[in-house]
Amino acid sequence: MARMILVGGGSSSGKSYVTAHVIARLGEENVTRITLDDYYKDQKDVPMEQRLQVNYDHPKAFDWPLLRKQLSALKEGKAIWKPTYDFVAHSRADKEEYVEPKNLIIVEGIMALVDKNVRELADLRVFIDAGAERRFLRRMIRDSKERGRTYESIVNQYFHTVQPMYDEIVKPSSMYADLIVNNDGVENLAIDVLACVFTDQLNQANAGKSIGRKQKEEFGEEALAAVFSKQ
Repeated sequence: MARMILVGGGSSSGKSYVTAHVIARLGEENVTRITLDDYYKDQKDVPMEQRLQVNYDHPKAFDWPLLRKQLSALKEGKAIWKPTYDFVAHSRADKEEYVEPKNLIIVEGIMALVDKNVRELADLRVFIDAGAERRFLRRMIRDSKERGRTYESIVNQYFHTVQPMYDEIVKPSSMYADLIVNNDGVENLAIDVLACVFTDQLNQANAGKSIGRKQKEEFGEEALAAVFSKQ
């Protein structure tokens, strides 16, 4: 059975950047990547004015039943048709993506560690941490360039929903993490650490073995030791 890793953390903490670079090292042919952003609820029947008022940094904004169903299918070795999300339209896109299961499944998003049922599907839970100022600057650059947002809308959303929900929901979810990685300006180190830990998970999946929490912690310690021995 495939192994599943959850990667949570605040908006613009570097989850996508770090995950993409780790996958590049592991080989895309070995990893199925799922982004929680694609599982925002479908709002095609909701007027745009109402869509703009939705708190997208709250668990209620996500389609949890669909996410749980599709993650369970992937772990069982079944392919899925994954939804995609249109950030400009603030709704689910018409296009679906065909996703085949691979030995390692990485699920990343701000709420990756929030839902109990999703956590129970995971073999390893990771939280990527970064300071508030750095997260705000990264989000400003990303949303203006990639998502067509105005600076005014970015600032308004950040201080009205993003940061408050981080403090109330996202940050507390770090208590469920097996590993917390600081990504406050040290992206290469975060990539090195996670590449080692994720490689262990991939090797276990390839070997068809299952390990317990104590062994996970040992793998994490070995990976960290290997990384820091290179510094």
